Amino acid sequence: MTTEPIRVLLADDEPLYLDTIRVLMDADPGVEVVAQAGTGRAACELAARHRPDVAVVDVRMPDLDGIAVTRHVTALPDPPKVLILTTFDLDGVVYETLRAGAAGFLLKDVAPHRLLDAVRTVAAGEALLAPTVTRRLIADFLRSPAPRRPHRPLDRVTPREREVLQLITRGLSNTEIEQALHLSRHTVKTHIGHLMAKLAARDRAQLVIAGYEAGLADP
Repeated sequence: MTTEPIRVLLADDEPLYLDTIRVLMDADPGVEVVAQAGTGRAACELAARHRPDVAVVDVRMPDLDGIAVTRHVTALPDPPKVLILTTFDLDGVVYETLRAGAAGFLLKDVAPHRLLDAVRTVAAGEALLAPTVTRRLIADFLRSPAPRRPHRPLDRVTPREREVLQLITRGLSNTEIEQALHLSRHTVKTHIGHLMAKLAARDRAQLVIAGYEAGLADP
């Protein structure tokens, strides 16, 4: 059975970088670039027109930034998964980007094969939340002088689900959670599904945010 390629929208205001990742993805038969945009507004229009599976969006763009683009395209019917490209000096926007509905983010200097892996990961409905990046960026932002965000109540969450959420918040993968709590893969996935339903989370990225809001990342 033939598998349909992942349909991708690229959005970046640096033409050279945009062309580079376009060439990379065009060389992969499992990925099809259906559109590319150089501004945030164009990204929103093309997402509505082409209905991609994944939108790879630079956080810094003219017209609308990556946060606004994410908020717009994730509100579309059958929305694409959004993969944000960012840099270490953008700590303050990561939290809001995930809040807007991004499925994950990568540093712009990521190795080419990692970018392709990331597209496949978010297209499959998982979040790309590498512990070495996610925990540092979000934790740094939440330690900033900005007002503390209100905690999302966990009153409907069971003790075991709370344990799973805490490990997700700390950046552990499903396999690491299985090992830490001595649970089967099916059980871990079941707990994660329950957490998403109870906390109204779109994906794993939103669970990380819920965990930080609930104080589960605090020492």
